[in-house]
Amino acid sequence: MVRLPGRPDTRPPRPFGHPRAPLSPQRPNGGRPGVLRAAVTGRSVAGQVFVLQVVIVLLLVVAAVVAQVLQVRHDSDLEARNRSLAVAETFANAPGTAAALRAPDPTAILQPRAEAARKGSGVDFVVVMNTDGIRYTHPKPDRIGKKFVGTIGPALAGGTVVEEVNGTLGPLVQVVVPVKDAGGKVVGLVSAGITTAHVGGAAEQQVPLLLAAAAAALALATAGTALVSRRLLRQTHGLGPYEMTRMYEHHDAVLHAVREGVLIVGGDGRLLLANDEAQRLLELPEDAEQRHVLDLGLDDETAGLLASGRVATDEVHLVKDRLLAINQRPTDLRGGPPGSVTTLRDSTELRAVSGRAEVARERLNMLYDAGVGIGTSLDVSRTAEELARLAVPRFADFATVDLFDAVLNGEEPKPGTALRRAARSGIREDVPLYPVGERIRFVATSPQARSLTTGQSVVEPRLSEAPGWQAQDLERTEQIIAYGIHSLITVPLRAGSLVLGVATFWRSEKPQPFDAEELALAEELAARAAVSIDNARRYTREHSMAVTLQRSLLPRSLPEQDALEIAYRYLPAQAGVGGDWFDVLPLSGTRIALVVGDVVGHGLHAAATMGRLRTAVHNFSALDLPPDELLGLLDELVGRIDQDETPADGAAAVTGATCLYAVYDPVSRHCTIARAGHPPPALVHPDGTVEFPDVPAGPPLGLGGLPFETADLELAEGSRLVLYTDGLVEDRDRDIDEGLELLRDALGRAPGASPEDTCRTVLDRLPARPSDDVALIVARTRVLGPDRVAEWQVKSDPAAVSEVRSAITAQLAEWGLEELSFTTELILSELVTNAIRYGRPPIGVRLLRDRTLICEVSDHSTTSPHLRYAATTDEGGRGLFLVAQLADRWGTRYTPTGKIIWAEQPLP
Repeated sequence: MVRLPGRPDTRPPRPFGHPRAPLSPQRPNGGRPGVLRAAVTGRSVAGQVFVLQVVIVLLLVVAAVVAQVLQVRHDSDLEARNRSLAVAETFANAPGTAAALRAPDPTAILQPRAEAARKGSGVDFVVVMNTDGIRYTHPKPDRIGKKFVGTIGPALAGGTVVEEVNGTLGPLVQVVVPVKDAGGKVVGLVSAGITTAHVGGAAEQQVPLLLAAAAAALALATAGTALVSRRLLRQTHGLGPYEMTRMYEHHDAVLHAVREGVLIVGGDGRLLLANDEAQRLLELPEDAEQRHVLDLGLDDETAGLLASGRVATDEVHLVKDRLLAINQRPTDLRGGPPGSVTTLRDSTELRAVSGRAEVARERLNMLYDAGVGIGTSLDVSRTAEELARLAVPRFADFATVDLFDAVLNGEEPKPGTALRRAARSGIREDVPLYPVGERIRFVATSPQARSLTTGQSVVEPRLSEAPGWQAQDLERTEQIIAYGIHSLITVPLRAGSLVLGVATFWRSEKPQPFDAEELALAEELAARAAVSIDNARRYTREHSMAVTLQRSLLPRSLPEQDALEIAYRYLPAQAGVGGDWFDVLPLSGTRIALVVGDVVGHGLHAAATMGRLRTAVHNFSALDLPPDELLGLLDELVGRIDQDETPADGAAAVTGATCLYAVYDPVSRHCTIARAGHPPPALVHPDGTVEFPDVPAGPPLGLGGLPFETADLELAEGSRLVLYTDGLVEDRDRDIDEGLELLRDALGRAPGASPEDTCRTVLDRLPARPSDDVALIVARTRVLGPDRVAEWQVKSDPAAVSEVRSAITAQLAEWGLEELSFTTELILSELVTNAIRYGRPPIGVRLLRDRTLICEVSDHSTTSPHLRYAATTDEGGRGLFLVAQLADRWGTRYTPTGKIIWAEQPLP
């Protein structure tokens, strides 16, 4: 803010680098320190001026007193000389003086006369002497007759002597004149004089008066100086000379360096000050200051505003070819001098600068949006679409992205091959550009081909004059030009040394072609997009490998069996490859095992671990182990996997693996289930009611140390057993309890539905790409009826073997399987004989007719027979060999009370 010189203001400007003078705590209302105090300190301009003025007045008073005293002394000396001369001449020329000198006793005659003359004239002595200088008279009689002290030679010659001597009366001024007779002869001398003490007496009498006058003058001068200094103190705000100099230097520098015009106009309309910027903006003449604003050649509106002094805020005036924003405030609002202060700002230049800044800001925002908006997913096509959408309409009217087919498949690009349009975006949809998915082979002269070949960006400012571009497709390029597209930029999408494709930006609405700055922006956008596209390409390759591995480890088809009607679904996660898996495993005795597992995490490690666990379950299921024992073995395996892998390469442990293992027997309709940290199964009864059976929850696999427990369920025919992984019931937006309720509701909506319909109903409420893998198995139970099962109890007597053979032959005839009678009799004869000989009663025989003919012999012994090759001299040991040769499969499974030896034969 600019202030008029000398303008009083209670808010002084602070000089740069100097703090504001503190307010005095002794004065009310925060006043300034007193003048005397400021004078004593002498640090402010006002104090220094006060001290200087007081010193000058004091010196003038002292000089005046001294001069007056000297003048009085001079006047007194002059008067003393004149008086002494007059007295001496009068006495010398008095009648009878010459005659008295010839008298016998001159002293008697002259002494009375001299004393009378001395007293009458006011001199200190009148001395009459002869020509030898012997005194005849003297104020002190003892000095009569003595030699005169002084010069008498000139007087003897007829002259007059005036001198200052140290006589008998002390320092004095004396005059010596001759006494002449009638003939003009000097007959004696007369001296009159005044002592120095009497000469200065007059001056000394005037000294008190002079001092009193000087003191009065000094007091008046000091009071006037104090008033002046007080006003100056208020004007300078207590600042010192250095501060004042710096303040005005800084204010002057700011005033003339600021990019804003400043005018100060007086109350009479004269221009008092105009800084350099104001002179430039208004084109003022050099002698503009002190001239009236109406005479400066300004337009009437602007000159009228300056002359009026009214308040104005951001008023825009056209001055010459400039648009000026004018602000004006009066200067007399707080008692200051009349006038106004006006500031000018060139809005024309500001608009241009603001426009350039807005463009730069928009480009920075676009680059920022590109950093956060491109590459949000690891999908090549989606990343290309994000680049195209970002560029339209902020940078281009249309944008296309073309990538090599190999890039879309996750492979490295192969130069020279065709490209495929991966993305297209525009302000309108009817643009005649190649559609998305179109396979394109650019000709060598096209800008896209040149970018792909050279790796450099290409700008075609005028497409109508670009034959190389038009050679790509004459018909389509004519349509593009007719559509209004007139300029393009092609930028290669480079990631390191790989050129993944090309991005093309098209312009139609803006008449100006693309320029160099826009080319730099396009290259920056393409560079950021290329990195994201390459990351997506690499991810696609890795993901494809992981998916291939995962799908190769999952069952490709379900085994044929009649115990369950099964439908399944597997939904991969939205990102990454998970470790969810399932399996259906046929067991002996027409039983079926259902397995669902989940390895926590994603990627190749999870898929590989899932494959190892699935293989392990296959192997363990061949042992016909109960579910709890199988999970115990699987738990030990996972623990060994962790121990083997973690120290070696830091691979993630698989202690997060879970598993559910269920075995269903269609003969007894019993289902035995055990789970290791896995969600419980859902059971849909034939009437449509849904429940989650209470299956003990064991710890996840790999923790070790805790046993697993089983739950035995008896399932009615037509019940649906639903097994699933946690991705079905749990995600980021809901917990597992809410997910289980949603699953219950979905299962309850389709009573009596087939497993396929049930899978469809359950998965319809899930997103197309869930956040976690989902494995789902729906198994509807079937029952192996009594007409397909035959059982006998066998006595522990070798003679009972023949009875068993007869019963079996009759049963096979009833089933129409007479062709299997001979082999079945041999198999059962060997198995029953071994049970009688080596096992413990009771002994049972069961025939099952399913997809195969199953023969089972049970006893209460836990000793398992094993196959061996008997020598030619051995009497026995060939029974199991015969069984193995006659049956397709055979084996042993243990029960809580003993074991069962079984053998399967294919049906004819």
